[in-house]
Amino acid sequence: MQIFDRYIFKSLFIATCFTAATLAGIILLTQSLRFLELIISAGASGATFWILSMMALPRFMEIILPVALMAATVFVYNRMTLDSELTVMRATGAPPMRLARPSIIMAILTMIALLFITMWLAPVSQRGMNEMRQVIKAQYSTLLFREGVFNSIRPGLTVFIRSRASDGTLRGVMIHDSRPENKSPVTVLAKSGVVVATDDGQQVVVYDGSRQTLNPDTKALERLNFERYTIDLPEDSGPISERWREPDERTFLELFRPDRNNQRDAESGRAFMLEVNRRITNPLLAPAYTVLVLALLLLGSTNRRGQSGRVIVAIGTCVLIQGLYLAASSLSRQSNWGIVLMYALTLLPLAGGLFLLSSRADKLRQALLFKRRGRQAGVSA
Repeated sequence: MQIFDRYIFKSLFIATCFTAATLAGIILLTQSLRFLELIISAGASGATFWILSMMALPRFMEIILPVALMAATVFVYNRMTLDSELTVMRATGAPPMRLARPSIIMAILTMIALLFITMWLAPVSQRGMNEMRQVIKAQYSTLLFREGVFNSIRPGLTVFIRSRASDGTLRGVMIHDSRPENKSPVTVLAKSGVVVATDDGQQVVVYDGSRQTLNPDTKALERLNFERYTIDLPEDSGPISERWREPDERTFLELFRPDRNNQRDAESGRAFMLEVNRRITNPLLAPAYTVLVLALLLLGSTNRRGQSGRVIVAIGTCVLIQGLYLAASSLSRQSNWGIVLMYALTLLPLAGGLFLLSSRADKLRQALLFKRRGRQAGVSA
């Protein structure tokens, strides 16, 4: 039996890893596209793109791993049924729980991995990804200032620099600002300038130049010479400053230690509580899916021609539970019934599947079968 356990466990492990890697590759390909515009516009390296993409992956593993394990369980046990391997094991007297033991062990290990991901890895990666994006956005305006090119920062804001010194100082600066918030277009010419980050956002500070604008009333060109002049850049290129961390960026322990002196932390108590419950219930989906699939595939008669009906029911039930779980997670933001439903959708299939695979359920099935045969024999007499 130990050989049988190792055989099933090895098959499940390989199938789970292959399915998880395939799903992760698909999600990585689709989700990473949203980083392309930021990376290309900011002129960042390809390594930055891959780092951002990989940092986004742990959050998706919370969904990928339970689905991958469910798919691997369906594939392995259905293949073993077609090859009559399960039939041989049943002939030796192995009960359903014994046949399911390798998968349950695999489900427990997957649940532990998911606990590590949801409690620590995913929030840390999410936080690092958002901080890196903030840094790239904060440097966005500086990186766009190409020498000898009219750089369109935003519609209505164009910057031209003749050259850039080694210390970052801009030489020969021309800025044309025709954004809607200005009463009339403004053109600034300056000998030098720098880009600085303040609490209010990114700014271009220029020195020794002139500011030219057209008076909308008199239609006359007005000129103002200055020694120092400041122009605010768009807010989304904002400063590198301390940012408020969302609930999904905090580790499990940090969710229990909000900063009471921070107004936003104090106002987000429910959001922290919902995140705690999500991180507890989400890893339970892996054993719940596995036990549910095992109960549907191992109980009842076997057929070498396949059990496509059971496979479809098993997959459909797991997909339904996943959809209801996501809906319950969304509902929990408005009602505590959503939290109750999240626990019900994970614990009830798990408990029900374990009971059906247990020896007590087997004795109950045998008693019902014996009673039915007794009735049939009475009717025949």
